[in-house]
Amino acid sequence: MDIKEIKNNAREKMKGLCAICKICDGVYCAGQVPGMGGAGSGQSFKRAHEKLRDISVIMRTVHGVTDPKSEINLFGVNLSFPCIGAPITGTNINMGGGITEDEYCTDVLKGAIEAGTISMIGDTGDPTCFEHGIKTIKENGGKGIAIIKPRTNEEIIKRIKIAEEAGIVAVGMDIDGAGLITMKLFGQPVGPKSYEDIKTLVQSTKLPFIVKGILSVDEAKLCADAGVAGIVVSNHGGRVLNSTLAPCEVLEEISEAVGDRITVLADGCVREGVDILKYLALGAKGVLVGRPLIWGSLGGRTEGVKLIFETLKNQFIQTMILTGTSDVNNVNKRILSK
Repeated sequence: MDIKEIKNNAREKMKGLCAICKICDGVYCAGQVPGMGGAGSGQSFKRAHEKLRDISVIMRTVHGVTDPKSEINLFGVNLSFPCIGAPITGTNINMGGGITEDEYCTDVLKGAIEAGTISMIGDTGDPTCFEHGIKTIKENGGKGIAIIKPRTNEEIIKRIKIAEEAGIVAVGMDIDGAGLITMKLFGQPVGPKSYEDIKTLVQSTKLPFIVKGILSVDEAKLCADAGVAGIVVSNHGGRVLNSTLAPCEVLEEISEAVGDRITVLADGCVREGVDILKYLALGAKGVLVGRPLIWGSLGGRTEGVKLIFETLKNQFIQTMILTGTSDVNNVNKRILSK
């Protein structure tokens, strides 16, 4: 099985919800929410792609870097490279129903583990989706992270306790899910969170707590002050609000402000290994990858997900060599040209 075969298989199963375009830029799927696209005109998705592609890496080959260190430890877990699976749910409503929620969770978590990394699982209006994710994490030795929608604190804490029982790595909340159409379709109350809300959630568990969906320095500082273990600089794949900034536009400033206090991750249009290094050079400690894992699961199940991760890892290591980057824990922003 190769990437081309995986994509062809997935394209057939996704029933027009995703054309798996040669360049995944949010144009074909604009406005498809539910579905695979970005909200409204899709500008937030498209901007994330454009701004990341506007950043180039400077090739350097006069150096001694031939075997770079790609391994990293995130939240107490050793990973083969700094890339983990993003929390994605809704196989029926977003992906065409070619596989079940349980099958998707199994594919992504097992595929990640076999590639030497881990994945997050998500939460949505259908409560069985979260249940499938937790069950699969438990079956795989707790190697996963549960991300919960910004429900009432009572409901979030209820789910945190369920995650704790699975022996999970970390828990968190995708705070930008406050604007998700899919939650409204299921009549699920979600909304923004105050500083005190976040502090309460952090104090409710001994697990590392992550807030996903931060796009400003002031909110990154509030999260750090509230005691979170990490944040994900993200615009939710462009799926919640049109005309937002791209994660890569704000990441450097956010990392400089709080990167010495908490773990800063980022996501948004990671499609090749070079994208991972760009985010690290801007200050992130690791990245999340989303849509390509959907293609891997629908097109090749666990083997397909593993191949997506391994392809990204091989490309990432090659990019490290060709930019003179010896250690993933020390990526210099001088490799970038904006």
